[in-house]
Amino acid sequence: MPDATLSVMSRTPQHLSPAAAGDRTPIPRLAGEREILLSSLEWHRQTFELKCAGLGQEALSTRAVPASALSLHGLARHLAGVERWWFRIQLAGEDLPLLYYTDEDPNQDFNSLNGDVEEALSAWRAECTRSREIAAARSLEDQGTSKITGEPFALRWLLLNMTTEYARHLGHADLLREATDGSVGY
Repeated sequence: MPDATLSVMSRTPQHLSPAAAGDRTPIPRLAGEREILLSSLEWHRQTFELKCAGLGQEALSTRAVPASALSLHGLARHLAGVERWWFRIQLAGEDLPLLYYTDEDPNQDFNSLNGDVEEALSAWRAECTRSREIAAARSLEDQGTSKITGEPFALRWLLLNMTTEYARHLGHADLLREATDGSVGY
């Protein structure tokens, strides 16, 4: 077993993040395509929730690296907007405003941390709930249309795209959480 694995495995529970110790639905290794795609995205959503667990407004809004605008608060805002944009606006065709975005400040989700962090997490949870409902009501072949390029995309592609979006940002969340309180884990 590699030394890095032994090091992580030997850490005491107080050094593990809630995500490492949390109860997440495992991704099945033997299942159909739809179940694996949905389970993988759900696992990543649950991991983000656990990365934010137990932290208050100040800790969730702390930026780990001064040159970066990333914070767990900003990630919650960003992911809420991404869920809405892809599932509700582009796939389901709902006529809704974008969250945390303006033409004047397209990075408002990260740049402006006004408002209560619990409101941002609640908005993210609500968007995830609506995304789940939309995905459950469609086949993997059902299509949405990109509002930017006009190109069609399938739900199958969207589930994979969203899983990679979460995976990328969970790496950021790992660093932010560790910088906040020393918790590590996946």
